[in-house]
Amino acid sequence: MYRAPLIAAALGVALLPLAAKAQTSYPLTLENCGVALTIDGAPESAVTVGQAATEILYSLGLGEKVTGTSVWFTKVLPEFEALNAGIERLADNDPSFESIVAKKPGLVVEQYEWHIGPQGIVATREQFHDLGIPTYTLPADCVGKDNSVGVDGTRLEVYSMDSVYRGITELSQIFDVAESGSALVTDLKSREAAAIEKAESLDLPEDASAVFWFSSAEMDIDPYVAGQGGAPAYMMQALGLENVVDSNEEWPTVSWETIARANPTVIVAARMDRRRFPADDIEKKLEFLRTDPVASEMDAVKNGRIVILDAHGMDPSIRNVGALETLADALSGFDLK
Repeated sequence: MYRAPLIAAALGVALLPLAAKAQTSYPLTLENCGVALTIDGAPESAVTVGQAATEILYSLGLGEKVTGTSVWFTKVLPEFEALNAGIERLADNDPSFESIVAKKPGLVVEQYEWHIGPQGIVATREQFHDLGIPTYTLPADCVGKDNSVGVDGTRLEVYSMDSVYRGITELSQIFDVAESGSALVTDLKSREAAAIEKAESLDLPEDASAVFWFSSAEMDIDPYVAGQGGAPAYMMQALGLENVVDSNEEWPTVSWETIARANPTVIVAARMDRRRFPADDIEKKLEFLRTDPVASEMDAVKNGRIVILDAHGMDPSIRNVGALETLADALSGFDLK
């Protein structure tokens, strides 16, 4: 049994790039979100369920192996536009079990357990495994998280980029492209550190705070905002901002009256191509903030301290680093002294 991933996990994710430099030895056995996963050889093809999974495989140079994608929030990263245009999109949102199986993938890589997991709305992992199709869930959606609680799960530990780096490293091992995985992790870690250093140099006030608004089922009801444990919470903590939302749910609904009373220093609003809810439209978000009698009274709105962020950057993904950079740049342009 190949034990390098388990040993690396025990010693700390910081060692993963080092462990990943060796050529993969098959069969490769991993513990993945509570499932023992054995890979007999580098998969010849893959289907992705989740934009984060898609962009990791693209970033590892594995685009030619991706035969189908699904669950898109925003446009693909610019450097992958040409590649992505030639790959079948099975669904903008939730794909069907049958559409994935029809592609006969060597591996299914999913971003969220709520799509493919114990109560997966697409299927359970067992349903795929019964057909001889292995599945891999990005660790960022299960490490330190209970997905049996709430719609989007509850964080038991504060999210960090380490779980993303673990996913990159393990996928690079599965596909036997360890050097690409190591290089990608090294680059992301360097950018992450630089963004945090930039924010630290700003010497923000101790009471600087923020709220991350993802969307709202209707414009006039409580919005979905970032809780205490997810990717936005990590960003706020890393950049010296307090999260005004006191909930361990990934994306709880909180009233605008409660948010207004907290009066966040900065409002971060998600921009996305998805149109499942009215507030998916960033222009409708901005119009609401300007005209709603409660939201418009917040200092952040009055003083133009609104940061627009790609929605995918608010979910655990490689885009979290770009989101950190965007936020650090925005904070440097606000007068917060």
